[in-house]
Amino acid sequence: MHFLSPDSPFMRGLSNLIDAIWINILMLVTSIPVITVGAALAAGHDASRRSILGEGRVTSNYFRAFANNFPKATLMWLLFCPIGAGVVASWIFLQITPLLIPKFALTILWIIGFEWVWALQARFENSFGRTLGNAFIFGISHIGVTLALTAIDAVYIALIVACWRYMPQGLFLLLLMGYGTCVMLHIPLLERVFAPYTKTVEDGGHDDADWLNGGRKAVQDA
Repeated sequence: MHFLSPDSPFMRGLSNLIDAIWINILMLVTSIPVITVGAALAAGHDASRRSILGEGRVTSNYFRAFANNFPKATLMWLLFCPIGAGVVASWIFLQITPLLIPKFALTILWIIGFEWVWALQARFENSFGRTLGNAFIFGISHIGVTLALTAIDAVYIALIVACWRYMPQGLFLLLLMGYGTCVMLHIPLLERVFAPYTKTVEDGGHDDADWLNGGRKAVQDA
Protein backbone atom coordinates (compact mmCIF):
# COMPACT_ATOMS: atom_id res chain seq x y z
CA MET A 1 0.00 0.00 0.00
CA HIS A 2 1.36 3.36 -1.06
CA PHE A 3 0.75 5.18 2.21
CA LEU A 4 2.89 2.55 4.01
CA SER A 5 5.84 3.18 1.70
CA PRO A 6 8.87 4.57 3.61
CA ASP A 7 8.83 7.66 1.36
CA SER A 8 5.10 8.36 1.70
CA PRO A 9 3.99 11.53 3.55
CA PHE A 10 2.25 9.35 6.15
CA MET A 11 5.37 7.33 7.00
CA ARG A 12 7.62 10.40 6.98
CA GLY A 13 5.19 12.14 9.31
CA LEU A 14 5.07 9.09 11.60
CA SER A 15 8.86 8.89 11.63
CA ASN A 16 9.12 12.58 12.51
CA LEU A 17 6.57 12.13 15.30
CA ILE A 18 8.54 9.25 16.80
CA ASP A 19 11.74 11.30 16.58
CA ALA A 20 9.95 14.28 18.16
CA ILE A 21 8.84 12.13 21.11
CA TRP A 22 12.38 10.81 21.59
CA ILE A 23 13.82 14.34 21.33
CA ASN A 24 11.29 15.48 23.92
CA ILE A 25 12.39 12.69 26.27
CA LEU A 26 16.04 13.67 25.78
CA MET A 27 15.15 17.31 26.46
CA LEU A 28 13.30 16.38 29.65
CA VAL A 29 16.14 14.21 30.97
CA THR A 30 18.87 16.75 30.19
CA SER A 31 16.77 19.57 31.69
CA ILE A 32 16.56 17.94 35.13
CA PRO A 33 19.35 20.14 36.57
CA VAL A 34 17.23 23.17 35.40
CA ILE A 35 20.32 25.22 34.55
CA THR A 36 20.75 23.03 31.44
CA VAL A 37 17.34 23.90 29.95
CA GLY A 38 18.85 26.38 27.48
CA ALA A 39 21.29 23.81 26.10
CA ALA A 40 18.43 21.29 25.87
CA LEU A 41 16.31 23.74 23.86
CA ALA A 42 19.15 24.50 21.44
CA ALA A 43 19.97 20.79 21.08
CA GLY A 44 16.30 20.01 20.50
CA HIS A 45 16.19 22.48 17.61
CA ASP A 46 19.36 21.07 16.05
CA ALA A 47 18.31 17.43 16.43
CA SER A 48 14.83 18.16 15.05
CA ARG A 49 16.25 19.90 11.98
CA ARG A 50 18.59 17.01 11.26
CA SER A 51 15.80 14.50 11.82
CA ILE A 52 13.63 16.19 9.20
CA LEU A 53 16.60 16.25 6.79
CA GLY A 54 17.42 12.60 7.56
CA GLU A 55 20.92 13.40 8.80
CA GLY A 56 22.57 11.00 11.23
CA ARG A 57 21.04 9.52 14.36
CA VAL A 58 18.80 11.51 16.66
CA THR A 59 20.54 10.66 19.94
CA SER A 60 24.08 11.36 18.75
CA ASN A 61 22.95 14.55 16.98
CA TYR A 62 21.22 15.72 20.15
CA PHE A 63 24.12 15.18 22.54
CA ARG A 64 26.64 16.66 20.10
CA ALA A 65 24.51 19.80 19.80
CA PHE A 66 23.95 19.84 23.57
CA ALA A 67 27.70 19.91 24.22
CA ASN A 68 28.46 22.42 21.47
CA ASN A 69 25.77 24.89 22.54
CA PHE A 70 26.03 24.43 26.30
CA PRO A 71 28.11 27.54 27.24
CA LYS A 72 26.18 30.19 25.28
CA ALA A 73 22.78 28.53 25.58
CA THR A 74 23.21 28.33 29.36
CA LEU A 75 23.94 32.06 29.51
CA MET A 76 20.81 32.66 27.44
CA TRP A 77 18.76 30.55 29.85
CA LEU A 78 20.17 32.39 32.86
CA LEU A 79 18.80 35.55 31.24
CA PHE A 80 15.44 34.27 30.01
CA CYS A 81 14.52 32.11 33.01
CA PRO A 82 14.48 34.79 35.77
CA ILE A 83 12.92 37.38 33.46
CA GLY A 84 10.22 34.91 32.42
CA ALA A 85 9.56 34.02 36.07
CA GLY A 86 9.35 37.72 36.88
CA VAL A 87 6.87 38.31 34.05
CA VAL A 88 4.63 35.48 35.26
CA ALA A 89 4.85 36.72 38.84
CA SER A 90 3.93 40.26 37.75
CA TRP A 91 0.73 39.02 36.10
CA ILE A 92 -0.21 37.01 39.19
CA PHE A 93 0.71 39.39 42.01
CA LEU A 94 0.94 42.91 40.53
CA GLN A 95 -2.67 43.65 39.61
CA ILE A 96 -1.98 47.35 39.16
CA THR A 97 -3.59 49.14 36.20
CA PRO A 98 -0.69 51.55 35.43
CA LEU A 99 1.62 48.53 35.07
CA LEU A 100 -0.46 46.89 32.33
CA ILE A 101 1.39 48.51 29.42
CA PRO A 102 4.91 47.73 30.76
CA LYS A 103 3.80 44.16 31.54
CA PHE A 104 2.38 43.66 28.06
CA ALA A 105 5.52 45.12 26.47
CA LEU A 106 7.90 42.97 28.52
CA THR A 107 5.79 39.85 27.91
CA ILE A 108 5.78 40.40 24.14
CA LEU A 109 9.53 41.01 24.04
CA TRP A 110 10.18 37.91 26.13
CA ILE A 111 8.04 35.74 23.84
CA ILE A 112 9.71 37.10 20.70
CA GLY A 113 13.18 36.43 22.09
CA PHE A 114 12.29 32.98 23.42
CA GLU A 115 10.77 31.79 20.15
CA TRP A 116 13.88 32.65 18.12
CA VAL A 117 17.00 32.62 20.30
CA TRP A 118 17.35 28.83 20.68
CA ALA A 119 17.01 28.19 16.95
CA LEU A 120 19.56 30.90 16.18
CA GLN A 121 21.96 29.54 18.78
CA ALA A 122 21.63 26.06 17.28
CA ARG A 123 21.90 27.21 13.65
CA PHE A 124 24.51 30.00 13.56
CA GLU A 125 27.88 30.65 15.16
CA ASN A 126 27.73 34.05 16.86
CA SER A 127 28.57 35.86 20.07
CA PHE A 128 26.08 35.92 22.93
CA GLY A 129 25.07 39.53 22.24
CA ARG A 130 24.78 39.04 18.48
CA THR A 131 22.58 35.96 18.87
CA LEU A 132 20.34 37.78 21.32
CA GLY A 133 20.08 40.82 19.08
CA ASN A 134 19.38 38.70 16.01
CA ALA A 135 16.55 36.95 17.87
CA PHE A 136 14.68 40.25 18.16
CA ILE A 137 15.59 41.33 14.62
CA PHE A 138 14.24 38.11 13.17
CA GLY A 139 11.28 38.04 15.54
CA ILE A 140 10.10 41.53 14.65
CA SER A 141 10.98 41.53 10.94
CA HIS A 142 9.27 38.16 10.49
CA ILE A 143 6.35 38.85 12.79
CA GLY A 144 4.05 36.48 10.91
CA VAL A 145 6.38 33.56 11.59
CA THR A 146 6.73 34.67 15.20
CA LEU A 147 2.94 34.61 15.58
CA ALA A 148 2.81 31.14 14.01
CA LEU A 149 5.52 29.82 16.37
CA THR A 150 3.71 31.33 19.34
CA ALA A 151 0.39 29.88 18.19
CA ILE A 152 1.89 26.37 18.04
CA ASP A 153 3.16 26.69 21.60
CA ALA A 154 -0.10 28.29 22.80
CA VAL A 155 -2.18 25.45 21.35
CA TYR A 156 0.03 22.91 23.10
CA ILE A 157 -0.28 24.72 26.45
CA ALA A 158 -4.05 25.05 25.98
CA LEU A 159 -4.33 21.30 25.31
CA ILE A 160 -2.42 20.54 28.51
CA VAL A 161 -4.68 22.82 30.55
CA ALA A 162 -7.80 21.34 28.94
CA CYS A 163 -6.62 17.77 29.60
CA TRP A 164 -5.72 18.65 33.18
CA ARG A 165 -9.25 19.92 33.80
CA TYR A 166 -11.44 17.67 31.66
CA MET A 167 -9.53 14.55 30.58
CA PRO A 168 -6.57 13.80 32.88
CA GLN A 169 -6.05 10.40 31.25
CA GLY A 170 -4.82 12.15 28.09
CA LEU A 171 -2.24 14.20 29.96
CA PHE A 172 0.47 11.53 29.81
CA LEU A 173 0.29 11.37 26.00
CA LEU A 174 0.55 15.16 25.70
CA LEU A 175 3.50 15.28 28.07
CA LEU A 176 5.15 12.41 26.19
CA MET A 177 4.83 14.31 22.91
CA GLY A 178 5.90 17.43 24.78
CA TYR A 179 7.73 20.51 23.61
CA GLY A 180 9.85 18.34 21.32
CA THR A 181 6.82 18.03 19.04
CA CYS A 182 6.37 21.81 19.07
CA VAL A 183 10.02 22.25 18.11
CA MET A 184 9.61 19.75 15.26
CA LEU A 185 6.67 21.83 13.98
CA HIS A 186 8.73 25.03 14.35
CA ILE A 187 11.60 23.83 12.16
CA PRO A 188 10.00 24.17 8.69
CA LEU A 189 8.92 27.73 9.51
CA LEU A 190 12.33 28.68 10.88
CA GLU A 191 14.28 27.09 8.05
CA ARG A 192 12.22 28.96 5.48
CA VAL A 193 13.34 32.20 7.13
CA PHE A 194 16.96 31.11 7.58
CA ALA A 195 17.38 29.72 4.04
CA PRO A 196 18.50 32.98 2.35
CA TYR A 197 21.15 33.59 5.02
CA THR A 198 22.59 30.08 5.07
CA LYS A 199 22.67 30.05 1.25
CA THR A 200 24.44 33.42 1.19
CA VAL A 201 27.16 32.15 3.53
CA GLU A 202 27.59 28.90 1.62
CA ASP A 203 27.92 30.78 -1.68
CA GLY A 204 30.53 33.12 -0.20
CA GLY A 205 28.29 36.18 -0.38
CA HIS A 206 28.00 38.93 2.20
CA ASP A 207 24.95 41.12 1.60
CA ASP A 208 22.55 39.12 3.75
CA ALA A 209 25.20 37.58 6.01
CA ASP A 210 27.01 40.71 7.19
CA TRP A 211 24.37 41.86 9.68
CA LEU A 212 23.85 38.27 10.81
CA ASN A 213 27.61 38.12 11.46
CA GLY A 214 27.83 34.36 11.51
CA GLY A 215 26.71 31.29 9.68
CA ARG A 216 29.76 29.05 10.08
CA LYS A 217 27.84 26.58 12.20
CA ALA A 218 25.16 26.30 9.54
CA VAL A 219 27.75 25.58 6.85
CA GLN A 220 29.87 23.18 8.85
CA ASP A 221 26.93 21.16 10.15
CA ALA A 222 24.88 21.03 6.97
